[in-house]
Amino acid sequence: MNQHHVSKAQDALFPVEKIRAMFPALRQAGDFIFLDNAAGAQIPQSVLDAVTNHLVGHNVQRGGRYGRSVTVDQSVAEARTSVALLINAYSPSEICFGMNATSFIRLVSLGVGQMLQERDEIIVTDMDHDANIATWLALEQAGAKFKWWRMREDGNLHVDDLKPLVSDRTRLVACTVTAHSIGSIVDVASVARIAHAAGAEVFLDCVHYGPHGLIDVQAWECDYLVCSGYKNFSPHMGFLWGRFETLKRLPTFREDFIPDEPPYKVEAGTFIYENVSGMDAAVRYLESIGRNLLPENNRSRRDNIVAGMNAIRDYELMLAREMLKVLKDCNATIYGVAEEARINERVPTFCFNIGKLSPQRIVEEMAAMQIGIRDGHMYAPRLMKRLNLSMDSGAIRASLVHYNTVEEVHRFGEALRAIIAKLS
Repeated sequence: MNQHHVSKAQDALFPVEKIRAMFPALRQAGDFIFLDNAAGAQIPQSVLDAVTNHLVGHNVQRGGRYGRSVTVDQSVAEARTSVALLINAYSPSEICFGMNATSFIRLVSLGVGQMLQERDEIIVTDMDHDANIATWLALEQAGAKFKWWRMREDGNLHVDDLKPLVSDRTRLVACTVTAHSIGSIVDVASVARIAHAAGAEVFLDCVHYGPHGLIDVQAWECDYLVCSGYKNFSPHMGFLWGRFETLKRLPTFREDFIPDEPPYKVEAGTFIYENVSGMDAAVRYLESIGRNLLPENNRSRRDNIVAGMNAIRDYELMLAREMLKVLKDCNATIYGVAEEARINERVPTFCFNIGKLSPQRIVEEMAAMQIGIRDGHMYAPRLMKRLNLSMDSGAIRASLVHYNTVEEVHRFGEALRAIIAKLS
């Protein structure tokens, strides 16, 4: 099936052109192609409107008795409900808002560091963003000991390698749901079963998986999870989920007037209310994708989210297959899952190199051709070492989301072939 037919057939199943029309940045970008979505996705008009409406209509502090202040309290409560539905939390009170995922990882790590006692071992991986490694390693001063769950040569973490690392001394397993650098998806439900069987907890970095697939903290049976809104079609902000009783036990800093209850005990200071409103709108945007795909009108909000995220996942698998073909046609060295038969183990985030050509030079040439991709160490120094790559040069990353198209993938391929011919 040729490129035109692939596009038409897929658009009949997933209305990508209608979706693209909802994103002002895509409409205004002209010929520019956004393939650096792993560093932050664009936002739909409805999210932009939600942020603007907050700033114009009720840009005041919450907790007051006058109408605009009451509206802020209501909008934050609505956002908690929406995010709880997005990730299938047990209760909206388990959703904590703040600046970013890294600060939440640090907050939890500081609390965990005060509760080590005889369970003083923490398991980290060499496939994660350094934010989910360095924050835990900093607990060495608190007496924590560490074990490394290593990525295999096939580009993923295997739970069989985790089993011998877990013991009655394990306090927590910290791992990603999906590698932000190479796109590999981890079997986190099995991680939780192994950890819980030993009495340990599981902390999941879900930042990169968020825009690509359905999050379900109940099915995954994890204990903590962090996300970043700016990867999920929202402005810059982050949120933490934890089981209510787990968050209640967690030592945190709080001012005396703050209730010692989740989520308030976790939310130190004033966060960015307008961006929380944007996160609420981003969830409703994802929900609308599912609602428009389902014939029934009496579905719950969670049902629509499930349908929307499943449709996004199916569409992105098609994009991933096309990108995999393009990179192989260019003789790229692909880091992570590189076999089409294992495509279900990844999202459409591709980290690669082209022979001995400079990643920086290739990315610069791509930029001149109006294609935005990224080069470097991807904030993963241990993974770079694992892949025998220099921190200075690193690799190239092209990352797609559901508003990208087959045509963009093929234009990327044409550009890459032209650059290889020019630089070789």
